[in-house]
Amino acid sequence: MKYQQSLLNRLRFLNKRIFNRVTLSFAGSSYSPISIIRHVGRRSGALYTTPVMVVKPFGDQFIFALPYGHKVDWYRNILAAGRGTVICHGKEYQVEKPQPLDVKAGSSALPIVLGLIVKFVGVHHFIQMKSAKVIA
Repeated sequence: MKYQQSLLNRLRFLNKRIFNRVTLSFAGSSYSPISIIRHVGRRSGALYTTPVMVVKPFGDQFIFALPYGHKVDWYRNILAAGRGTVICHGKEYQVEKPQPLDVKAGSSALPIVLGLIVKFVGVHHFIQMKSAKVIA
C-alpha cells in the first residue's frame, strides 16, 4: 500500500510537470476522451487549467475519476470555490456543487473501456458535479 502510494505520487508529479502540458494541447476537443477543468487557486487566486477524465452520463451531471485521490490541487480548489468550468467534447460548461460519489456508482457511470482502466489503476475516489449552464 505504501509502495503503491509512493508510485502514484511520482506519477502525479510527472503528470503535473510534463504530461499535462502535452495533454492540454488536445484535451477538451470534440474528439478527445480527456476533458479540461478550469479552477481558481484557493490561495493564489490564479486561474488554472488541468486535464481530467470526466463523463457526462446523463442530464446535467458530470462524473470525475480521481486517480490520485481527493487531495489533488484542482479538486481542493473546486471545493474551496464551489464551482469551476469543464470543457468536454468541445463544449464549455459551468459546474458546481462537488459531491463525493462512492466507487460503485462512479465506476458504473463510466464507459466500459474507461471503467476497466479505472479498475486496473485502482481508482477509489469519484466526485460528481452539476452543470449550472452551458457557456459555449
